[in-house]
Amino acid sequence: MDTDAYSDTLPGPVIRANVGDELAVSVSNQLDRPTSVHWHGIALRNDMDGAEPATPNIDAGTDFVYRFSVPDAGTYWAHPHTPLDTDYGMYVPVIVDDPNEPAGYDQEWIVVLDDWTDGVGNSPRAIFDDLRSRGMGRMGMGRGIGTSRLLGGVAGDVSYPYYLVNGRIPVAPTTFRAKPGERIRIRIINAASDTAFRVALAGHAMTVTHTDGYPVEPTEVDALLIGMSERYDVIVTAGEGVFPLVAVAEGKNALARALLATASGEPPGADFRPDELTKRIGTVDMFTATPQAGLEITGVDVELSAVLTGGMMGYTWGINGRTYSERQPLPITEGQRATITFTNQTMMWHPMHLHGHTFQMLDSSGGLRARKDTTIVLPMQRVTVALVADNPGVWLLHCHNTYHMDAGMMTSLDYTT
Repeated sequence: MDTDAYSDTLPGPVIRANVGDELAVSVSNQLDRPTSVHWHGIALRNDMDGAEPATPNIDAGTDFVYRFSVPDAGTYWAHPHTPLDTDYGMYVPVIVDDPNEPAGYDQEWIVVLDDWTDGVGNSPRAIFDDLRSRGMGRMGMGRGIGTSRLLGGVAGDVSYPYYLVNGRIPVAPTTFRAKPGERIRIRIINAASDTAFRVALAGHAMTVTHTDGYPVEPTEVDALLIGMSERYDVIVTAGEGVFPLVAVAEGKNALARALLATASGEPPGADFRPDELTKRIGTVDMFTATPQAGLEITGVDVELSAVLTGGMMGYTWGINGRTYSERQPLPITEGQRATITFTNQTMMWHPMHLHGHTFQMLDSSGGLRARKDTTIVLPMQRVTVALVADNPGVWLLHCHNTYHMDAGMMTSLDYTT
């Protein structure tokens, strides 16, 4: 099977650096179309963001070098920002370490989740064309997609042939090896295009330590809901045996899995679902940034609004009633403290992502919670986040459902001079 990838592996090889390092990443575009590399979650300089209009795409047959510094430790990832390309398999973990951070763990396990169709089902382009012509049609409820309480309704638009952990299907999982009693830091990245995952490690509780790369007050859960492009870091203390890490495709009656092995033994079957999946399920509202990781926002200079609009009829999505080609950018001035209120007027859930910045979630009373760059907005619900305008440029703000974004649910946050 031919597919698109970085360096012929899925996921691509990990890019690793220390806080403050200057990275130079050379990209050789051997595809038959333009591409780009967006450095998801990193507060880098605008012209290296890897998304038009800030950074021109890399033409077929040409090379480009991205050069930027990495100011914050965390779990990030990189992927194209050209139409539908993320759903073809081009993504790579990006880990930024702080050498001064106490380790607190013995091993690290990077877990990348994905939904997969290219080469085994309809191509992403065929899926998109079908959605545009039929709406839900045969890609929707009649094709193995149900509803999810955690997602507030219909779980997604696309039913995939496979769901993957680190590029492998459930019957041929990767195995991470450790010793009983070791503390393992699991960095979980959802690289999927249309799938939220509920993740649990059989026989283990997980202590959530980071959301989208930033520390939170340690919180113990049994499972985690992870939307597209979100990242969570957790710590587990390994038991003795062979344990499946199961990522259920939320509302889609399918799963992905990998194995943790600390002793000999046979794992449960490929369709096994651990009890932890139905116990304490971690969602974003449960987590609060540590004082050191907070943005220290004490007031608001400007209140911005992003109303999520559109629907399945004709499969057109937008922000503030406009598709990206018709957008009215959200204006901001350097130094301002701002809130963005996402008001979801659609019957679908949307993982909303802001480039070049992180924001802090606000609870119903205005209190500062987890620090993130992507957050789930449930159908007919409202979410408010706070940010500091400290990185001038033209920055995209969009739904990280690949198909919603390409159908128009994207605008920009534009700094004025």
